[in-house]
Amino acid sequence: MTALAPVLEGFFTDRLHALRASQHTIAGYRDTYRLLLRFVHQRTGRQPSQLDLSELDATVIGAFLDHLEADRANSIATRNVRMAAIRALFRYAALRCPEHAALIQRVLAIPTKRGNRQLVTFLTRIELTALLEAPDQTTALGRRDYLLLAVAVQTGLRLTELTGLTCADAVFGPGAHVRCTGKGRKERITPLTKPLARQLGRWLTDRRAAAHDPLFPTMHGNRLSSDAVQRLLAKHLAVAAGNCPSLTTKHVTPHTLRHSCAMNLLQAGIDTSSISLWLGHANTRSTQAYLHADLTIKERALALTAPPEGSSRPAKRYRPPDRLLAFLEAL
Repeated sequence: MTALAPVLEGFFTDRLHALRASQHTIAGYRDTYRLLLRFVHQRTGRQPSQLDLSELDATVIGAFLDHLEADRANSIATRNVRMAAIRALFRYAALRCPEHAALIQRVLAIPTKRGNRQLVTFLTRIELTALLEAPDQTTALGRRDYLLLAVAVQTGLRLTELTGLTCADAVFGPGAHVRCTGKGRKERITPLTKPLARQLGRWLTDRRAAAHDPLFPTMHGNRLSSDAVQRLLAKHLAVAAGNCPSLTTKHVTPHTLRHSCAMNLLQAGIDTSSISLWLGHANTRSTQAYLHADLTIKERALALTAPPEGSSRPAKRYRPPDRLLAFLEAL
């Protein structure tokens, strides 16, 4: 018998520490294991510290994944994220507990569940204009909100990257840009247009902000939380919808602004490799989703194609030449 507790503790203190995992990765793994241990406790009545690794077999893991969908109403994507965290733990356990190799192999063999992939939601130029005109720039908070939204739309930063910016991360002068450390501890810089750079520079000058201060602070000078950004976005969307009713038909989140940045680049003729670098994607596969969502590219392709010869002939209905084939066709 192998106690689960030392394996789980070693995973965080040994494996994740050696890999220099980000706080977001650690938090995601932590939440998954908390949910799993609570699920097992409710089923068996055993305290998590008393569990053995052998009690987390493929049957239990499968039941936990079904519980996420059925009882917690999690999406398939969330289920797969939880399963990825479980796989990471069991791959580590394979090195520490070779006596459980068969059990670990069965858990690792649980497949990723496939779901429907929806087109990404993005805002058109008209909708973006309405959104950026919504904040009242005669107030300090209105100027902050406008600049935050403008930087998000232009740079395509993730929400955590956006809220993590400090004043020192905004570089002005020739080649104005913002720099951030994003997903996977990748450092990247993203250019700013001259008008936005000037506005951002004046905003920092008026604030007399120190280099380590948040670029977009709260009223008390602290870093904005993710929830605060979502609330201010919802507030300005409600105002913008009065001038642009199409906004009411879309579910807009801070990540939608990132999608909108990618679509603007794509529609401007920028290749997917450059867009992938701009957004900080690990590879171009993540960028392919924008190609599927861009109807204008498909319309241009349709305009360039000519109908094949003979396409004007009326199509004849297929009739099976044999009774047996007719039977099979009718199934």
